[in-house]
Amino acid sequence: MNIKILYEDNHIIGVVKPAGLLTQGDKSGEPSLIDEVKKYLKEKYKKPGNVFLGLVHRLDKPVSGIVLFGKTSKGASRLSEQFRNHAIQKTYHAIVIGKPKEKRGVLKEKLNKISFFAKGFAKKSDEELLAEIKKSIKTRTAELEYEIIKSNNKYSLLKIVPKTGRFHQIRIQMANMGCPILGDLKYSSPSSNRTIQEWRDHNSIALCATAISFKSATGNKNIDLEIPLPKEWDKFLQIF
Repeated sequence: MNIKILYEDNHIIGVVKPAGLLTQGDKSGEPSLIDEVKKYLKEKYKKPGNVFLGLVHRLDKPVSGIVLFGKTSKGASRLSEQFRNHAIQKTYHAIVIGKPKEKRGVLKEKLNKISFFAKGFAKKSDEELLAEIKKSIKTRTAELEYEIIKSNNKYSLLKIVPKTGRFHQIRIQMANMGCPILGDLKYSSPSSNRTIQEWRDHNSIALCATAISFKSATGNKNIDLEIPLPKEWDKFLQIF
């Protein structure tokens, strides 16, 4: 697998994750971006044994776009600190179904996420299990800004800037607005299924992390990375 390298210094590397590829491996044993980048570093620098690569953020499997890794513990630490302090600016583009009522706007709402699953669930009654799950639910504020780049009312191309980094935040908030992301079966309504079938690619959705701004691990240098929209979107963008 050829991974596109956007940026690399002694401490940080920025790459493009293809849609359909896991950021980090799981029990499925499928290929992952982190393993591919490790292979690249191992071959480039002829490193024996394991290669260190610090994971500091993720993109969902069906989402494409820019991902940063720490090549050293210092690089990973500096990036993690910037994410915690909201000093890293990320920009996404998405094709959504329909057209938002406003040309630009801010979406701010509460999202729930189960933070852990009760241990020993097999020995608990349904009532006990439900009570433990309810205790584990965390409500957190999710906020993003969006702008319509162009639209034909059936589809709209949006620029999206998240202000928080919640789990599936953009996908959930677009769906809650009534404009689910094209191809996103997980959060689409039944009325959107026919339109989503036009997407046809079950491994991806029309959401891409197109730009990111951060500071270098040393020297406090500002670094801006940007990529074009995926070529797979062309046939949908041509109809605007």
